[in-house]
Amino acid sequence: MLTHHVKVYPSKVPLPKSEQLAWKMAELASRRALLESDVLEMVINRIIDNAGVAIAAINREPVANARSQALAHPRAGGATLFGLSHDQRFEAEWAAWANGVAVRELDMHDTFLAADYSHPGDNIPPLLAVAQQCGLTGAQLARAIAVAYEIQIDLVRGICLHEFKKDHIAHLCPSVAAGLGALLELDTDIIYQAVQHAVHVSFTTRQSRKGEISSWKAYAPAHAGKLGVEAVDRAMRGERSPCPIYEGEDSVIAWMLAGSEAAYEVPLPGPGEPCRAILESYTKEHSAEYQAQAWIDLAFRLRKKLGAASRSSRREEAQISSEKNGASSRRLLQELNAIREIVLHTSHHTHNVIGTGAGDPQKFDPDASRETLDHSVMYIFAAALYTGFWHHVESYAPALTHDPDLVALWRKIRTVEDPEWTRRYHTPDPREKAFGGRIVITFQDGRQITDEIAVADAHPLGARPFRRPDYIRKFEALTEDILSKKESERFLEAAQRLPKLLPKELPSLNIVLPTKKLTCARRDKRGIF
Repeated sequence: MLTHHVKVYPSKVPLPKSEQLAWKMAELASRRALLESDVLEMVINRIIDNAGVAIAAINREPVANARSQALAHPRAGGATLFGLSHDQRFEAEWAAWANGVAVRELDMHDTFLAADYSHPGDNIPPLLAVAQQCGLTGAQLARAIAVAYEIQIDLVRGICLHEFKKDHIAHLCPSVAAGLGALLELDTDIIYQAVQHAVHVSFTTRQSRKGEISSWKAYAPAHAGKLGVEAVDRAMRGERSPCPIYEGEDSVIAWMLAGSEAAYEVPLPGPGEPCRAILESYTKEHSAEYQAQAWIDLAFRLRKKLGAASRSSRREEAQISSEKNGASSRRLLQELNAIREIVLHTSHHTHNVIGTGAGDPQKFDPDASRETLDHSVMYIFAAALYTGFWHHVESYAPALTHDPDLVALWRKIRTVEDPEWTRRYHTPDPREKAFGGRIVITFQDGRQITDEIAVADAHPLGARPFRRPDYIRKFEALTEDILSKKESERFLEAAQRLPKLLPKELPSLNIVLPTKKLTCARRDKRGIF
């Protein structure tokens, strides 16, 4: 890896194009390197993962509304929409929009955390849509996905957006543009122009993830994907971009990030080095903010110390009322009621984003939106400890969020920043990197239970690292109530043949649902489109 020193230059000191970060990213995207086998395997895993969470969310209102907008933009030979027939095609940027919202809605696909946050799986919907519309192969798509992951993850390693309250889609949009450049095998200068367009239009504030969080959390990455498609289209037509977008006197670093005296270090693979960053991303086993994944697993483990058996997160076991009737559950409830306080000692990011350090009263509100609750580690830990399961619907259901025993437990929890967990969160050493923390449960009688967890069980270094069978199991669990076994098997077979897919076969990476299983499947009378 080569580390690029990125800082602001006054306009009177022109920075050569070849020294600019956007050019370095464009150079990487324009290489024609082959994928290594383990990278290709992970690309396939991510395609399966994205499809599963998208179908599980397919009838949720934000997803249905995004799809309704896309339906107003049909195009012969265009891209497919999740849920609809392969024969129905739409403009690539609108397919990227609708499918991107579906992928992001449940907050259950992959993540990478370093200096900033990211969900690099958000790159896949726009890349897939353009690949379908432009008649490209599965092998070309796979390489483009690896490039997009590399660039987004490397930006996240080097440039913190959250410190200045900028949303992390500002790293997604340029990675989409670069990935599309790799997909379409564009010249370096065209990709350079597209990357700068993408950066310029994608800087937004983090108010979308503050206080009462709205459905825009799902729409934001889809918007970045759509903007990335449009940026590449403009650049291919010869349009030029604001330059230099990172290092200029009035650039994003100078005025939206750390200022004119700032310097950032961004790593990128050097000539001849492969794109392998996708292997450092990690999926979610549970439908919640990534920094809460380990806390859910720890809650399941702590139930044993509190006198209750741990349980699966399967929906058929989510019968809270019946569990309360069991002796084990009565003992658990007695123990929970006897707790005086639960303190989660964790990293700066966890404390300030999904913990009490955020200062958001909405994180304790039983009537808060699902998007808000999945960014409340206090709610998430309480619900996992109380129920012993995690499910993408039942764990956020009003019947649970308003349960008085759960609410009482929820309000006993607070977070504090621990410098050691902050250090481990930021360390570049993947063997030491951690997203969990230490818990101290104090009872009314003064006794305490302590425990800790560094990473989620599904993490590559966790207790049960995800492999291909786990991704397939997750896909099947998320889609079993809506997808036929035949369609499930067809999609999984197609996804696992990715590098061999011909252009005419690329629509097979779509998933088709029976009409009766799909709501808002046609344009309604609301809106403009």
